[in-house]
Amino acid sequence: MRFKRITGITLFILCLSFSVQAEVKLPVLISDGMVLQRDAKVPVWGWADPGEKITLSFKGKKYKTTTAKDGKWSIKLPKMKAGGPFKMTISGKNELEVNDILIGDVWLCTGQSNMVHQLDIHDVRYAEEIASANNPNIRHFKVPTTPVLSGPENDLTGGEWQKAVGEEVRPFSAVAYFFAKKIYEKYQIPIGLINASVGGTPIEAWIPEEGYTNFPEKLEIIEENKNTAFVNRQKQLQPVNSGPKEIRDKGLTGALPWYDVNFEPKNWRRINIPGYWEDQGIKDLNGVVWYRREVEIPKSMVGKKARLFMGRIVDADEVYINGILVGNKTYQYPQRRYDVPDVLLKPGKNTFTIKVTNYNGKGGFVPDKPYYIFTEQDTVDLKGYWQYKVGEVFKPFDRSAFANRDSGERVRRINPQNEPAALYNGMIAPYVQLPVKGILWYQGESNTGNPQVYDEYMTALISGLRSVLQQPEAPFIYAQLPNFMDVSYLPEESSWAELRESQLKALQNSNTAMTVNIDLGEWNDIHPDNKKDVGERMALAGLKLAYNEDLVYSGPIYKSSSVEDGKVILTFEHTGSGLVSNDGEPLSEFALAGQDGKFVWANAKIEGDRVIVWSDEIPEPKYLRYAWADNPDNPNLYNKEGLPASPFRIEL
Repeated sequence: MRFKRITGITLFILCLSFSVQAEVKLPVLISDGMVLQRDAKVPVWGWADPGEKITLSFKGKKYKTTTAKDGKWSIKLPKMKAGGPFKMTISGKNELEVNDILIGDVWLCTGQSNMVHQLDIHDVRYAEEIASANNPNIRHFKVPTTPVLSGPENDLTGGEWQKAVGEEVRPFSAVAYFFAKKIYEKYQIPIGLINASVGGTPIEAWIPEEGYTNFPEKLEIIEENKNTAFVNRQKQLQPVNSGPKEIRDKGLTGALPWYDVNFEPKNWRRINIPGYWEDQGIKDLNGVVWYRREVEIPKSMVGKKARLFMGRIVDADEVYINGILVGNKTYQYPQRRYDVPDVLLKPGKNTFTIKVTNYNGKGGFVPDKPYYIFTEQDTVDLKGYWQYKVGEVFKPFDRSAFANRDSGERVRRINPQNEPAALYNGMIAPYVQLPVKGILWYQGESNTGNPQVYDEYMTALISGLRSVLQQPEAPFIYAQLPNFMDVSYLPEESSWAELRESQLKALQNSNTAMTVNIDLGEWNDIHPDNKKDVGERMALAGLKLAYNEDLVYSGPIYKSSSVEDGKVILTFEHTGSGLVSNDGEPLSEFALAGQDGKFVWANAKIEGDRVIVWSDEIPEPKYLRYAWADNPDNPNLYNKEGLPASPFRIEL
């Protein structure tokens, strides 16, 4: 009986497996609401039983094929003009329908967090844009985060097409949306945005293996990562958490947690919000610090839904009002905007408690951000003095844990989403058959630690993506990093400036354009709020590269130099209608150095289509820099079309 029962189950599983295989299947991207590239031969593909006959019906025509021995089938549609919506039917042993298909221009949008950042995150600045969004011809597909080490995947793990209509527009990449909106306003044709981007990821993860021809060490890593046994071995050698972590935070281990309204704080110290605790008497602390304050709430705010803005917090936070958790974030970059239920606030004193966890660097509340609670008609400012107490101090990180002490074997710590080609494999490879109008790229923050090779990686990315897409001159438009971090009022070295230089060098690749954003950043936010200008500058470049419009699409780019009587004469490309100081003030952010390499600020003025730079302190200039800093104070060289000049440095 036991043998027969097993056999019956096995037969049932085999039959079930056969029935699943028999069904015609489409890739996730070919689904309701998709946009197909106009004026290109577009493949439609999928899977079915070997030898199964497939019929595809689209726009009144039928196309037929037979599934290959490996279970794959593909049909190529002829070139089509923009239009829609249309319905597609695919039939074999079963029948599938794909509805609401548009034909227009498809853009691959990729990179890290500033490409990820959706309109929803910037819904205060772009509240009106979101409220008025009503364009079903602009569509967006967010590819799920899927790093894959073993090689290119055949399909995505999920996702759906969404329309720029009402609340449905909120998950759109803000940069990509404003790009698409500008293009649509010009041509009134459908725009599809395939958004394959992941925050905090390096460029290496997005480069396909085909792009690494000149990087043998990366090809070696890619091959190693294809070996499941090797990857598993590395994971075994890495330190792991065995069981739940013991709670050592004093704010959670006492008779009452420190966020409880009945808890009575004793021997708490004073501290200011905003501000970092390292700047206010707490020395080099990585750990947990609790903040507490009694906040007076007027009767007019009681019984109403409120919103709490707590700026940005480094790194993680939990915010409690009257003992109730109203919001939390696990890392430093999101803006803290929390909804407060209408039953939570009471007239008079309300207890606000915030648990802040910091893992590295300065911890606390980022300055120059909004800190208040408000309803439609009332606002209570939360800046000022609070009480604080340290709940836990973290021990320094033990890096020796990443070595196998028994064998002496060194561990290569594998973070899948940072490995070479891993994000390409899982998030772009599954649909490289589909033609696109072009590629948008916004990334670089994660590579500022080693900026010197970034231009080579950019070349590898551009050539690699063009190769796998089989579009050798696909327009490639990318965003140069904006200004960020503290302003320095003396000439300085800067890894961010070096990375911008590498991005500038990448323009040597054909049919590429770089948008300069040195005026669009924020000193205290790696994710600046102004995404519209970035997207619209990308759209200008797109109009030139992809649509052959005759327009000025770039700010001034350094071209050549000469030295006459101790003065440096600079010429530029992309001067448009002429060079200007955008604020009417003398040109700033130019620095000169002699043979010793010690830079001083220089004078600069515009003469026709040239810029003249000099300093009485440097009679024989050898080196020149412009806007060479993490966050230059006032880079005011523009063209008359309102586009800023790219930072650069030269040896004379």
